[in-house]
Amino acid sequence: MTEYVVRRLLYGVLIVGLVTVFVFLVLRLIPGDVVRLQLANAPGVGEAQIDELTAALGLDQPLHAQLVTFLGDALHGDFGTSFQSQEPVTSLVAERLPITLQLGAMAILIGILAGVPLGLLSAVRHNSWLDQGMRLVSVAGISIPNFWLGLLLVTYLALYFGWSPPLVYQGPGQDLESNLLHMILPALALGASTMASIARMLRSSLLEVLHSNFIRAVRAKGAPETLVIFKHGVRNSVVPVFTLLGLQIGNILGGTVILESIFGIPGMGMLIFEAVQMRDYPVVLGCVVVYGAVFVLINLVVDLLYGVIDPRIRYARR
Repeated sequence: MTEYVVRRLLYGVLIVGLVTVFVFLVLRLIPGDVVRLQLANAPGVGEAQIDELTAALGLDQPLHAQLVTFLGDALHGDFGTSFQSQEPVTSLVAERLPITLQLGAMAILIGILAGVPLGLLSAVRHNSWLDQGMRLVSVAGISIPNFWLGLLLVTYLALYFGWSPPLVYQGPGQDLESNLLHMILPALALGASTMASIARMLRSSLLEVLHSNFIRAVRAKGAPETLVIFKHGVRNSVVPVFTLLGLQIGNILGGTVILESIFGIPGMGMLIFEAVQMRDYPVVLGCVVVYGAVFVLINLVVDLLYGVIDPRIRYARR
């Protein structure tokens, strides 16, 4: 087990590093000059001031030297200083990350609480009108972009019910009720795809298990149908669902970039959105590293849970 965890962590560090290098190079291809953006509103700016700020930001160095410097500092937990706010990127990330994690956790919780019952009902009532309806809902949830669904929720709730989320974000420690009201709509929009994916995967996996030979044997012994479904069927069907749930983390993290901007939530997603607009390279790269690390760690935890859910799974040496 220890060897497996260490190997996965090393693979994770490699993946995060490759993604960081890729994003670093792509950022340099985006049109626009970060120095001229910062000096756009300053009167009487000449080439001397531009060259001075370029050197101060370290942008006068060759591209490969900038990359090596960033990677070396990142290994020590230093992602540099924001070009715009002049604050350490680690401080900005530490301030914004809990907000995004709360939004992601709420989206996952909504996806599980809605997706599992939908998948169970769809499998138990196979080919019924209920099953057809659940499948339609699942396809719609996967197909609709989360940012568009978020806009629909805000628009129609305001038009038909006269309700809209609070305009100013407040943390859970300031006003828990206002915080949850602010978070619920983006969490629903983010969790819709997760709900639909879980429902479809659980339906497919549970149907396969319920038609297997050992389930026939359990039924032949006279076990109640509830025991057959929940003890034997669901328990042997959830491993693919956990795999899917781990992959959905990436979709949720990516969806926060637009949804946090739409709903005015000052999390990591809004931080990345603003940083890309202003070509704030250290902030974007710092957020990419943190997002990549969160994704890798969560998927590692999901993989380790396989052995808890299904004791037949062992992490053998490969």
